[in-house]
Amino acid sequence: MISGEMIRDKLYEEFIKPTNQKKNFIGVEIEIPIINLDKKAVDFEVVHKITNKFQKQYSDFKADGVDYDGNIFALKNPKNEDIVCYDCSYNNIEFAMGREKDLFSIDERFSEYYTFVKESFNEYNHTLTGMGINPYRKYNEYQPIPSERYLMLYHHLKSFKNYDDVPMHFHQYPEYGMFSSASQVQLDVTKENLVKTINVFSKIEPIKALLFSNSVLIDENKHVTCFRDPLWEYSTHGVNPHNIGMYDVDLKDLDDLQSYLESLNIYCVMRDGAYINFSSMNLLDYFNQEYVCGEIYSNGGYRKIDVRPLISDIKYLRPFKFINLTFRGTIEFRSVCTQPIKDSMSVAAFHLGLKDKLDELDELITMDDVIYHKGYTASELRKLLIQDELPAFVDINGICKLSKDIVDLASLGLKERGIGEEIFLKPLYGRIKNHKNPGKNIITLLNNNAKIEDVIEEYGKLNNI
Repeated sequence: MISGEMIRDKLYEEFIKPTNQKKNFIGVEIEIPIINLDKKAVDFEVVHKITNKFQKQYSDFKADGVDYDGNIFALKNPKNEDIVCYDCSYNNIEFAMGREKDLFSIDERFSEYYTFVKESFNEYNHTLTGMGINPYRKYNEYQPIPSERYLMLYHHLKSFKNYDDVPMHFHQYPEYGMFSSASQVQLDVTKENLVKTINVFSKIEPIKALLFSNSVLIDENKHVTCFRDPLWEYSTHGVNPHNIGMYDVDLKDLDDLQSYLESLNIYCVMRDGAYINFSSMNLLDYFNQEYVCGEIYSNGGYRKIDVRPLISDIKYLRPFKFINLTFRGTIEFRSVCTQPIKDSMSVAAFHLGLKDKLDELDELITMDDVIYHKGYTASELRKLLIQDELPAFVDINGICKLSKDIVDLASLGLKERGIGEEIFLKPLYGRIKNHKNPGKNIITLLNNNAKIEDVIEEYGKLNNI
C-alpha cells in the first residue's frame, strides 16, 4: 500500500514545488464554437481542410495530435509554444497561446490566427463566434475526437447513470464539453503568494459572474447567464464537489492547501499509453486499494481491467476548479466563459492586473456590505449572480460601484506594469455602466425578438472583421 506520507510528498512535488521558480509569464487559452450557418451539423471534413490550410500558411506549426482516423486535432509551434487545436470535439476550436511577458504579444498573434481561421471557415458558410455555449448546438453531431484523452473524457461524463448512490442529481448533457467554451488564463504565482491568491480570488468569483457571464442555453434555459457553471457542477466531474467550482474554505497555509488536494477525487490513469476509467473516488481511497476495477477502450469498445495504483498516478489527478493549480507552477483561472471576440483579452487583463494587488483586493471585499456579509458564501453568491435578474437584497448601484472599484484596482495594477495593457479593460467599464454582461445582453436581445444570427455575427467580430 502507498502511505499517506508518500501521497503528501508527491502532491507537494507535483503542485507546490513548481511555484518555487521566480517567473512572471502569462498564458491564455480561448475556446471558440464553430458554427455551420446552413443550420446543419458542423462539417468535420471542412474542419480538417482548414486545419491543413492553417498548417500550410503557418509552416512553423507541426502536428501535435493526430486522431485514430489520421486527422490532425492539434498543431503546435515549437518556437513560441502556440497551439491551435480542437477541444473535446471538432465543434470547438481552441487557441492556446504560448506564454508571454505581455498581453499585446498574445493579442497580436491570436488576432492573426483568428482572422485567418474565421475567413477560411467563411468560404464554406461556417463561422466562429465569441459565445460560451454554441448557439447552434442543436444542429451538431456530438462525437468526441477519436483519441485517447477525449474518448476517455466522454466515457467518464456518460457514466453518470452508474452513480446511483450519490446524493446529487445529474443533468442530461454529458456532451457539454462539445458545445461549451471557456476563456482561461494562467499566471505564474510564487509559493509565498499561492494560498493568498487562491483565497482572495475565490472571493471575487461572484463579481466575475457579473462581469463576464456569456453562456446562455438558448431555447431551454434563458434565465441563466452562465450555464457553464451547472454543466460542470451537475456532471460526473462534480461527484466530489471539491473537484469543481470554488474552494469555499479559507486556506490558512500550504498544509491546508495540501490537505485540500488530498480531498480531491481521481477517475482515470494511463497504462502503456492507454487511459483507464473507473468510478470517481477520493485520492486517498484510491491509493488504499491493492487493485481498482476500471474500463479500457479497445477495438471500438470498452472492457473491464484491474489496475494497481502507482504513486505516479497523481499526475492524472484532474480537478476542474475555478482556480486550478497546474503542474507547471501556475494558477489557472477557468471560471470565465468565452467572451465576444473583440473583448477576448479583457479576461487575462483583469486577472493579471489584480495578481499583485491581493491586499487591496482583500480589503475591498472585507469592507463590502453590498453582497458580502449578507448571510451567503461566495459560492452561493455566484449562483445567485449568474441569474438574469439580481436577487432583491442586492443594490444595483452598490454592486456596480464594487465592480468598478475592483476593475479600477486591476487597471492600477496594469498601469504599474507600464506597458499600457489597461486598455484591454475598457469593455468591462461599459458592462458596468450598462448593467449588462454578454450573457445578459443575449437574453435581452432574444426577448426583444432579435435574430440569433445577428448576435453570432456581432460576437464573432474582431474589430472590423
